[in-house]
Amino acid sequence: MKCSPESCRSTEGMGVFSPAAEFRDVTFRYDRREDPLIKDLSFQVGRGEFVALVGPSGCGKSTVFRLLNRLNAPEKGEVLINAVCGYMPQQDMLFPWRTVAENVALPLEIRAEQAGERRSGAELRERALEVLETAGLKGWEDKLPRELSGGMRQRASFARTLMTGAELLLLDEPFSALDYLTRLSMREWLLEQWERDRKTVLFITHDVEEAVFLSTRILAAEKSPIRELKEYTVPLGYPRTEASLGTPEALKLKEQLIRMFRKGEK
Repeated sequence: MKCSPESCRSTEGMGVFSPAAEFRDVTFRYDRREDPLIKDLSFQVGRGEFVALVGPSGCGKSTVFRLLNRLNAPEKGEVLINAVCGYMPQQDMLFPWRTVAENVALPLEIRAEQAGERRSGAELRERALEVLETAGLKGWEDKLPRELSGGMRQRASFARTLMTGAELLLLDEPFSALDYLTRLSMREWLLEQWERDRKTVLFITHDVEEAVFLSTRILAAEKSPIRELKEYTVPLGYPRTEASLGTPEALKLKEQLIRMFRKGEK
């Protein structure tokens, strides 16, 4: 999914720091008869950051993405976006009847159709192959999704998200359905992509270790409704390895986050 800057309010010219995305005193509820799921929430995501959004299940993390994607509108406050958004959900959502290359090329097909342009199949395939090679899927372009492993399907889904031309990537627990070892491999791979391209990433996870490993900054929702997001700067440099999680600084941050969530459950 994609949200173009033309359909969103710009934050340019508002100061030295121009965030890629910003919530300003946002309140939202799905049903007017219910209490708000999000109340008076404000936060920013800066350009080039890798920000993890963590919190207990059902607290409203995915709703934040729905507001950023304009799938829902706030009851109060403003959602400001200054970048093209690409959304990657928990499931890969690849079309089973299309090859991997055809799935990855889909955003280009849609953009060309919307612009009234004509693009040849050969041109679309060439662009898809470039991105698939980056994603480590060279040689798998003519396979169907069912022929790929879970990790490979997620890579293909990520490659398709990149084809939107997105500068801001909204990744909603993309590794939650994978087994533990595949998750470890995928988060290392994702970090390599981010270090190379430095796109802005907002990454939802309920896995504290995953958040510490990946992000420059963590926004933590203690409970629902989300009234504030506690901010933690990750005290680790890049590049990172699994060994980075064993440093005293990383262990201390993990304990802080776990303690906060346990307190919120009481």
